[in-house]
Amino acid sequence: MPGEAKTKIRVYLEVGGKRTFASAADWPGWCRSGNDERAALDALAASAPRYAAVPKLARIPFPAGAKVFEVVERLPGNATTDFGAPGIPADGETKPLTPQQAARMRKLVEACWAYLDHVVAKAPPSLRKGPRGGGRDRDVMFDHVLGAEMEYGKGIGVRQKQPDGRDKVAVHAFRKAILEGFDYPNRAEKWPIPYAARRTAWHAIDHAWEIEDRSSP
Repeated sequence: MPGEAKTKIRVYLEVGGKRTFASAADWPGWCRSGNDERAALDALAASAPRYAAVPKLARIPFPAGAKVFEVVERLPGNATTDFGAPGIPADGETKPLTPQQAARMRKLVEACWAYLDHVVAKAPPSLRKGPRGGGRDRDVMFDHVLGAEMEYGKGIGVRQKQPDGRDKVAVHAFRKAILEGFDYPNRAEKWPIPYAARRTAWHAIDHAWEIEDRSSP
């Protein structure tokens, strides 16, 4: 409606040579890429209705209606950026978190995992192939996510073996260890905890959406 207030969403832009990532600073998992800054921000805006399911699972209010992106940091990308992952911590992610901020961050990461689990449970084992006949099937993709999380955990001092994706008890224990690493958001590690949470959440949601998109005929 005319005159309706718009919600400002703080965004980190990671600009590589071939790809740019736009990450909502306060919403782990809400991150999209494009060939340039405008394309990345447009993709982020387009994904808002889809991402809204994550804060709903976390029981955290998500702003409805129009949103304005406020770019609070532009980060120089690297080979990881161009390969296809947000690979640079923002300065804002090195600032201390309050207990309330840390708890909110953790809830959103858990919600991203819950969303992924729900998608995997509904998806067929074999997924529709890409234009060139490629792409992982459901279980291989889920194991890929767990393997990446094992590596991400090392960035915050959490070292553990990758669980079998079919073993729900082992996956739960694996994730619990990562969350326990998130419980100390102000300690010094290779990665700032908020960045580790952002990247973990993004990877889970990115592949959840891929599974959804490739589950259809």
